[in-house]
Parts: sequence; C-alpha cells; structure tokens
Amino acid sequence: MSAVARDGMTPVALTIAGSDSGGGAGIQADLKAFASCGVHGTSAITAITAQNTLAVRAVHPVAPEFVLAQIRAVAEDFELGAVKVGMLASREVVEAVSAGLRELPERIPVVVDPVMVAESGARLLDDAAAEVLVAEILPLASVLTPNLPEARALIGGEPVDEPEDEDEEAEWLARAVLALGPRAVVLTGGHRARASDLLIEADREGIVRIDGPRHPDGAAHGSGCTHSSVLAAHLALGEGLEAAARAAREAAGAAVGRGLRELGGGVGPVDVLDLAARRRA
Repeated sequence: MSAVARDGMTPVALTIAGSDSGGGAGIQADLKAFASCGVHGTSAITAITAQNTLAVRAVHPVAPEFVLAQIRAVAEDFELGAVKVGMLASREVVEAVSAGLRELPERIPVVVDPVMVAESGARLLDDAAAEVLVAEILPLASVLTPNLPEARALIGGEPVDEPEDEDEEAEWLARAVLALGPRAVVLTGGHRARASDLLIEADREGIVRIDGPRHPDGAAHGSGCTHSSVLAAHLALGEGLEAAARAAREAAGAAVGRGLRELGGGVGPVDVLDLAARRRA
C-alpha cells in the first residue's frame, strides 16, 4: 500500500482539501502534520473558508477545473508517496478530484478523510456531493478514516439488529463503510466513550483495535485532519497500513492533549508540532 521515495529523497505527500483561515484544520493542519513526520507537503486547495475557533462563516469552493489543475501540476513534478483527501465542498469539486486521482499511478496510496461537518457543527458537504463522494471517491481510497458521525452519514442507515453497546455499533459501522468500496477503513474513536480506532481491511480477516488515551481537557479542532495526514505521511515513508494507523492514533491523540486551548474563544486547534516545547528550546 506504500509508494516509497527513492533512497536519499525526501518523501512527498499531497493534500487535497479546504483552507482553514483559523489555521487549525484543513490544508493548514495537513501540512503541519506532514512536516511533523519529516514529509514534504504539497497541496491542492478545494475551498477557501472564512472561519475561526467559533464558527465557519463562509465557504467558497474553488473552481473544479482549477482544483484539477493543481493536482496535475503537483503530480507532474513530484514523486508522490501518498495522497490525503479532505474537504471537497461541492459535487463539482468531488468530480474534479475523482478525475485527478484516476490520473495518478495506482501504487500511490490514497487516504480519504470524509469531511462532512466541522468541529463547530457547520455542514461542509451537502447531500448531492456526499452521494458522489461515495460513488466516485470511496472506491479509489486505499484507506477511509471516518469518525462515528461521518460513518453513520456515509451508510445512511441504522443496523438491522439493534447493537447491544457502542463497541458493537462501531464494529458494524466499520464493516458497513468498508462495503462501500475502500480497501481499508480506520474508524476513529474520538466520538466514542472508548477512544479506540478500529482498523478493518478488505483482504484481511478481523478488526484491529488501536487503543489510546483520551484527553478530555485538550483541544480537538483539526484532530481528524491531523490523524489522516499523519497516516498518509507514514505510508509515504514506506510503512505498512497497521503501523501507519497506530502512528496516526498516537500523534493525533498527543496533538489533542497538547491542544492550544488558550487560542480563540471556541474549540482550540490541536498542536501536532508541540509549539510549547519549541518555545522552551
């Protein structure tokens, strides 16, 4: 699942996502996460948002032909080790990104974070775009990284049999999302009482549980972006999927724990770069 850079080369990853003017999520979070892993980040911006820690005030999708042009420009000049897909904003942008991904070599792993709702609660993908996301993007995903609400939205239904507990529902959701077409799913645990990620692969039996501590006093804005980007970065570094998923769980959890709660009046951004330690150095 990995596409390793040649010896001596700095690995490169591409993020295809929206811009967060508050610097906490989206492209900004992705590039910081890549850098924290020693991977050079490139980008194709799908939307410009006017947002801060309190709310998303406006979303301006980038013209789909320009999104595709960004992807092509990067792919023509860089040897990509992995691609991360985040916020896609509109049906037309989803279709443009699908076209761009199909032009890339199949060996390049594609990590898809199905961004639908911001941490502040703002809806970031309408129903029409979500339908195209499922039909066009999910089958291209090497690994899909939904949280619990996103997984529920993707399948658009409830378990046939009422689950006995939250863990049983999470496992059912992981399998149901995998059936939509990605080669693997990491269902993240941030929205569950037990903060465990669940990894399931199409060509491997069983579910791998990736445990980690919960940080209730941390700051979580950008945690999903950070998780998926660290996962993509470790695939670009040549690691296997399970190792990359474990690294992503550890890094995203630590970034939440170090979260910058003092910034802004709402949900503060995660801190994947450990800025406090850098100030002390």
